[in-house]
Amino acid sequence: MNIQTEPTKNKKRQIICMASDFFYPNTGGVEEHIYNLSQCLIKRGHKVIVITHSYGDRIGVRYLTAGLKVYYLPIRVFYSQCALPTMICNIAVVRYILIRECIEIVHGHSAFSVLAHEVSIIGKLMGLKTVFTDHSLFGFADMSAVLTNKYLQMCLCECDHCICVSHTGKENTVLRAKVKAHKVSVIPNAVDAYTFTPDPSQRDPNVITIVIISRLVYRKGVDLMAAVIAALCPKYPQIRFVVGGDGPKMWLLQEVREQKGFQHCVTLLGSLKHSEVRDVLVKGDIFLNTSLTEAYCMAIVEAASCGLKVVSTKVGGIPEVLPQNMIYLTEPDVTSIVAGIEMAMKDLKDGNILCPYECNKMVRKMYSWMDITRRTEIVYNRILLNKNKPLGQQLRTYLSCGVWPFLLVISLMYLLLQLVEKVYKRKHIDIARDLQF
Repeated sequence: MNIQTEPTKNKKRQIICMASDFFYPNTGGVEEHIYNLSQCLIKRGHKVIVITHSYGDRIGVRYLTAGLKVYYLPIRVFYSQCALPTMICNIAVVRYILIRECIEIVHGHSAFSVLAHEVSIIGKLMGLKTVFTDHSLFGFADMSAVLTNKYLQMCLCECDHCICVSHTGKENTVLRAKVKAHKVSVIPNAVDAYTFTPDPSQRDPNVITIVIISRLVYRKGVDLMAAVIAALCPKYPQIRFVVGGDGPKMWLLQEVREQKGFQHCVTLLGSLKHSEVRDVLVKGDIFLNTSLTEAYCMAIVEAASCGLKVVSTKVGGIPEVLPQNMIYLTEPDVTSIVAGIEMAMKDLKDGNILCPYECNKMVRKMYSWMDITRRTEIVYNRILLNKNKPLGQQLRTYLSCGVWPFLLVISLMYLLLQLVEKVYKRKHIDIARDLQF
């Protein structure tokens, strides 16, 4: 059944818990997706809360725009903003929140997020419906991918439905997590085109400014990025690179700039707030993305919305994101990327470009958060019709993943939930009031 052809009529107010290790004040595509989807669901009459781990001194309950309640749990970060996968240590507090907020649907985000999987499994053992959105692509060969894929397969065994942000992402998830294809829907990300508006007056007509905004990590192709900068700057004195973002690979760009003497043509802005991204984009003529793997690249959509020429590697779901007249697709190697940038520069010189305001209108029609929200509501309405399975049937499903010790983990989680029920009875938990904003 095609999710786009189903009726989008909302029949019931739903109470949804978004769960992920990745949320504000951390910045990134997953964080932005959770926030915007939650805001649109609230506008459409639903109640949404977010469960994530603490960030520095941000612990406890916080309220964001439109009354979005965020629970920053006092959980230690283990690696790369992810919590330690204990599976049992957070059962009491997660159960308390799910009962207190009267949650009906648990929506986990990101395969990397341990907290998303834990909250989903706890919710499932409590009889709630679960949805999972996968934002990334994985390989199959290296040891880290094998372990991650098996962990994902175990955690998604009992998930009611999965959402992927591209068709390539759906194929990847079905293969690596062994999820049945009919339980996976494709709903892309979106961008607020009313925020990311063009402003050609901000561009410097005397130079060609190439903007890069990305997390500076290996999978974002920082090595390619550095090699492209080293190849283009001596060849074209009128080129200026503006790089926004931070990460463990920042040293590589700093090294290239210092060793080659590119201080005049390479500007490293460091970490940017999301509210600052548009002000950087509008100063550019070309946007460069050098990702080695990508399910869906929100950065190129934001750049296109601001009217920039987009040059990007042809990996993952990127070819699905923008039409051919808005993007130059290249292979993930230095020669191909340089050729793509040179082609974009030639078109700029010849005036063979789309009007920036027309680009904004096109993006506005293609990607709307309210449209993505309506399609997500269809998934919610569908899974609410699913019948809850008793523990025995759930264990049989988990057994199908082939990891027998995981049955002991699930059984222990169930027993601990029963113990917590005896100690902190459901009837003694105060139900949270709905605040009107």
